Amino acid sequence: MKLTISGEVKEYKDGISLVELIEAEKVQTPEYVTVSVNDDLHGARDFDKITLKDGDNIEFLYFMGGGC
Repeated sequence: MKLTISGEVKEYKDGISLVELIEAEKVQTPEYVTVSVNDDLHGARDFDKITLKDGDNIEFLYFMGGGC
């Protein structure tokens, strides 16, 4: 199946879970990443519950604090 990951179309096996994708994409510090699947945001607690589908659009987001 085809997934769009950070704007790049990639091929993965059918029924890949979000946890497997995070491992395959070698996402750094997965405990701190938020994943957007078709514009729906998911935190680490949800990763094992999500199975991806052909055509899904995935973005890995890191929220940073800071300022003065």
